[in-house]
Amino acid sequence: MTSFVHVDYPTQHPGVLRAQRLARLLSRSGEHSEGSRAAASLLLGAIVAALLVVANEVVDSWSESYLLAAWIIMWAVAFGALAVFARPLGRAVARFRSWRMRITARRRQAAEDEKLWRLALTDARVMADISRAMTAAATVRNLKTYY
Repeated sequence: MTSFVHVDYPTQHPGVLRAQRLARLLSRSGEHSEGSRAAASLLLGAIVAALLVVANEVVDSWSESYLLAAWIIMWAVAFGALAVFARPLGRAVARFRSWRMRITARRRQAAEDEKLWRLALTDARVMADISRAMTAAATVRNLKTYY
């Protein structure tokens, strides 16, 4: 007798899906606060993990009698670091994110200007429009200096 086995295997690894969602969340330009919070949490987790590794190395060199006290101190340091660094790291991540968005906007604008200029070099009507706009801008600038 013939029997068929149909097994559904996932086509993508769940960890990869989570990483992609995190990357989309961090790169999304519309939601500043949510992305900044996620990036700050990620950075804070990395710092606390580094502190815990250092504390663990210190604890490993001690004798057994100090082990419980060392673990209590290590976790107090970990939670203290979470409490102390959460807000400054959040602000730093928010500032970095806004700086990166400004740089991206400038680059995008420069690329669009370059594309328009290349088009203007081949089309006299576009060059005339640019010339009129520059003349109008200069006129407005001159009027502002007089008044």
